[in-house]
Amino acid sequence: QVQPVESGGGLVQAGGSLRLSCAASGSIGSIITMGWYRQAPGKQRELVASITTGDSTNYADPVKGRITISRDNGKNTVYLQMGSLKPEKTDVYYCDADGIQYPSGCRSNRAYWGQGTQVTVSS
Repeated sequence: QVQPVESGGGLVQAGGSLRLSCAASGSIGSIITMGWYRQAPGKQRELVASITTGDSTNYADPVKGRITISRDNGKNTVYLQMGSLKPEKTDVYYCDADGIQYPSGCRSNRAYWGQGTQVTVSS
């Protein structure tokens, strides 16, 4: 069973930077897409950025130019580098391991979610 675990959240001042990490353990295949989502209090979870095994990236329009996503396939880890952070209410960032390609040729489209890590940007 794939279990993503996020880390790196915390309190940061406006204009600062922060890097989040997510290690996904338990996979016996290739995790096709790993992504970062954020959820503000009382709102729906939304995509921040995602990356495939081939390092193809996808960014939400509001974060383009301020966020960089990367991954280490050997370590089953995805990173989210955030810069020029703006004041906002505390958000929870979730890591998603989406889709597994097995050596046998079989493919799973199931999504595995981490428990989240809080990020607060102070004014």
